Amino acid sequence: MAVAGTAPGGQVPPGPAADVVVVGFGAAGACAALEACATGASVVIVERFSGGGATALSGGVVYAGGGTGPQVEAGVTDTVAAMFDYLSLEVGEAVTRATLDEFCVQSAAMLRWLAGHGVRFEGSLCQDKTSYPPRRQYLYYSGSERSFAHVAPPAPRGHRAVGRGTSGRAMYRALAAAVAERPGITVLAQTAAKQLVTDGAGRVTGVDSLTLRGAPAWAAFAHRVLHRASKKPYLYLPKVGRALHRRVARLEGRYGRPLRVTAHGGVVLAAGGFAANRALMREHAPAYRGGLALATPGDDGSGIGLGTQAGAATRLLHRVSVWRFISPPSALVRGVIVDQAGQRVCDESRYGAAIGDAMVSRHGGRAWLLADRRIVAAARRELRQSALGPNSALWFQSLQGWYLLSAARVSATSVSDVAERAGVDPAGLAATLEAYNAAAAAGQPDALGKPADLARVIDQPPYSLIDLSIRPRPAYPAPMLTLGGLVVAERSGQVLRRDGSAIGGLYAAGRTAVGLCSNSYVSGLSLADCVFSGRRAGRHAALAAPAAAAGK
Repeated sequence: MAVAGTAPGGQVPPGPAADVVVVGFGAAGACAALEACATGASVVIVERFSGGGATALSGGVVYAGGGTGPQVEAGVTDTVAAMFDYLSLEVGEAVTRATLDEFCVQSAAMLRWLAGHGVRFEGSLCQDKTSYPPRRQYLYYSGSERSFAHVAPPAPRGHRAVGRGTSGRAMYRALAAAVAERPGITVLAQTAAKQLVTDGAGRVTGVDSLTLRGAPAWAAFAHRVLHRASKKPYLYLPKVGRALHRRVARLEGRYGRPLRVTAHGGVVLAAGGFAANRALMREHAPAYRGGLALATPGDDGSGIGLGTQAGAATRLLHRVSVWRFISPPSALVRGVIVDQAGQRVCDESRYGAAIGDAMVSRHGGRAWLLADRRIVAAARRELRQSALGPNSALWFQSLQGWYLLSAARVSATSVSDVAERAGVDPAGLAATLEAYNAAAAAGQPDALGKPADLARVIDQPPYSLIDLSIRPRPAYPAPMLTLGGLVVAERSGQVLRRDGSAIGGLYAAGRTAVGLCSNSYVSGLSLADCVFSGRRAGRHAALAAPAAAAGK
């Protein structure tokens, strides 16, 4: 047996064997394991911590359409063709049109599959433009569907899993429970994959790992507790989180013992992206400094690294989704986003990831929202109303809204004065507002595509400029996640080399691989891709097990 790279500690003692080995236990890993098990394959999941990954931190939103159960329940009309036409604009060339079509056609069935594994969805509809649906509402317009109504009939396709608060944890717990119920799946927690094992022909046949199984009980306990304690600080106070997690890594280094896990069919890499790896972020996406990594310590690029050690090609590593939400309150969408020169940045009704992308890629991450007295007053009313009732906004949405209307805002009685106060070019801002108001007053199409019902004249002083610039701000973070990864064959999820040939026995899914959301992110598309690509990789890795056995 050969090892892709240098094995830790030389010889690695043999451990468990299975038809399929899955590296990572978030949504993609869980779905890969469940699908492989459904074919009759035995599965071992290798998980560095206790599972969940970025899925458990997420909003638990799955992008689906074409007539899903919750859409029908809500009285929403949607078609596969409309979903395909809209997503074609967002997905671009990240995947082929055939793969996008397959995803759209299977979308409603995918949601039923998740429901069959305990993930709950429902059709309580949120009509407002929002970054995330309020409590007790679970279906919403999670992307820029309304902004592209001229291309495809819009429909709410963001299906939020039923759960308290942000419901990624509820989604993960359901998938983890489904995994636990399958006798053919074994989870090796506190086990970190370090190297891929290959045979003489270059086929991947297993994973060499460091495991805390067999370590002193106190060390394993401390590892779990310290990792759990570091996750929230890692997200909101990165320096504190990294300091806590260094102790976790020291425990692994001191008490971890080598363990080889053998795969008869294939290894599925589903270990997340690399938003938590500052060196890789500097190398591939240096423009995204100041964003807040929506990641766990496990999103360090290790899955992508395992693939590249085996000769895998990568693509779109520079693509990062950074989110700049201006709603709720939805009244702010009626404002105008400008850069330091006073020029328009993008259609303000677009999803927050599209706004963030425009800010970073074309305007240096700096932008301001111009609003007048009427817009600010409406936004304040919305915030007060959203704090009441069963469908109230979540705490972070209220915090963001009040921050934007207070600490992030400067105001003045004239456009030139407010521009001076904010550091925006007064002449540029005045020209932009004049052109915007003229088009809105005449009922002409907005130059950047903003829907007509949102493009209204802004002429009621005092005027405000709200600072949207991307920089570290606890009350107004700019969450981000990486979108690129290993190149895979789209029919199977098998990892490809730079020359286009397949690496035998190696598959990838989720944010470890290039997928549906690798060009442009809309809420729910990453988790939907984790389900879609995870199931695909798990199924094909399982089918490869009999073929591998026959070839011996």
